[in-house]
Amino acid sequence: MISPVRAVRTALGWMTVVPVGAGGEETPDRELGGAVLAALPVVGALLGAAAVGIAYGLGHTGLPIALIGVLVVAALAVLTRGMHLDGLADTADGLGCYGPPDRVAEVMRSGTVGPFGVATLVLTLGVQATGIAGLAAGSRWYELAFAVALGRLGAVIGARRALGPAHPDGFGALVAGTQQTSIPVWLAVFAVATLPMGWDGDGVDVTGLVQGWLVLAAVAGFGLLFTRHCARRMGGVTGDVLGATIELCVAIAVVGLLL
Repeated sequence: MISPVRAVRTALGWMTVVPVGAGGEETPDRELGGAVLAALPVVGALLGAAAVGIAYGLGHTGLPIALIGVLVVAALAVLTRGMHLDGLADTADGLGCYGPPDRVAEVMRSGTVGPFGVATLVLTLGVQATGIAGLAAGSRWYELAFAVALGRLGAVIGARRALGPAHPDGFGALVAGTQQTSIPVWLAVFAVATLPMGWDGDGVDVTGLVQGWLVLAAVAGFGLLFTRHCARRMGGVTGDVLGATIELCVAIAVVGLLL
């Protein structure tokens, strides 16, 4: 049984540049991989808090708000070693080739970024940067952190028990098909986490609360459908697919919160 503290520490070691000392001493297996995926939203919350701190600090420098959005996205990429961005590009290239799972895997493992990958990266990062800038401009710090954390829910849903790994090795083999109880638990946690959006300082703001629930539903629904489609095309789930889901879900969250 993996303790929550160990799961979070290992998740930080695997998914971020934070030097928690969890890399060399942990033996990767599916039990540990499942625990790490279940703890991923916690890592997202910490990254969200870092994004807020960076955006807030840069807001006092006189930089244009659009540039602040770009710099926050760049900082998040550095903090996560760019792993999710690499997964986004590879997944886009894989889905862009019309062939059987073996052909998709060959494209995704080629080591080069094709036109589909470049276009998807540019558009997704552009949406994220603009959305983060919009939230920062309105001093909507809680929503900014919420969006970054919520994006990780997509990866948890993508690792649900119904979808197995596409390959016998790699990160997908460690985590695909490991999540079951964690999904309803995190859905409930995020539903409760929307409550501050329903408070405007003078009383209950039903519109803000409903908006938060709709964004949660959109992210969860996208994570479900997107990873199912990827698993059908690729013969299962890969680490690249989970990384792509995270980045796309963050983009969906910031757009939804700004509507």
